[in-house]
Amino acid sequence: MERKGQAALEFIMTYGWAILVVLVAIGALAYFGVLSPDKFLPAKCTLQAGIACLDHKATATQLVLNVQNSLGYDVTVGAVEADLCTALGSQGTWPNGNSATYTLTCSIGAVSKYTGDVNITYTNTVTGITHKNQGEIITRVE
Repeated sequence: MERKGQAALEFIMTYGWAILVVLVAIGALAYFGVLSPDKFLPAKCTLQAGIACLDHKATATQLVLNVQNSLGYDVTVGAVEADLCTALGSQGTWPNGNSATYTLTCSIGAVSKYTGDVNITYTNTVTGITHKNQGEIITRVE
């Protein structure tokens, strides 16, 4: 009976040490940033329907957005805002189908990822009604 108990204990100990080694290796990889989720998450820039975010870039001091007017009518841009950034005032008329690039001065700092809300306030040139298009941007700071 003692032999069976010893064999079972040796079997469990062998697998226990193997599992411990694997956990230590995963812990070391996580500690040194190899398994950082920031490196695996894709960058995204989403706005409400009508205005498409074509491209974006974030640095420690600025956020660059390239967006396209797909609303079906010309608009006058009243403001472009983003979290941690200085808002841009009136940007003039934005014809339907055209794209525009907006560069905002920001204080993002020395972080690896920027996450923030983006707001574009515009007025329909035909009706004169003002709208606010809200969205989100998640990107790596370059």
